[in-house]
Amino acid sequence: MAVRIICIKRDQGRYKNPYVAIDYLEWINERINVKGITDRTAIHDWLKEEKGEAYIINKNGEKIYLIPATCPEGNKYVKTVVDETVPDDLLALPDCV
Repeated sequence: MAVRIICIKRDQGRYKNPYVAIDYLEWINERINVKGITDRTAIHDWLKEEKGEAYIINKNGEKIYLIPATCPEGNKYVKTVVDETVPDDLLALPDCV
């Protein structure tokens, strides 16, 4: 099953790692038209341990898949880029209401 991430909910605190500021991600399974909300660590585990697939559609209409990552402090998160110097389209998604 693949889900498309449509928005993110961020904590407004100050974070060294902007991905850790994401509390949860809202998604839709476009194949069966089901929506859901899942917290950041659960999405990470689903991608890594259950071989799930999550993606975003960027401003150019391209499908970009999320990858699981863990920061040195042990916090689990997801992102769309391998190289931290490249802007991440996940962080450009709108905030969930």
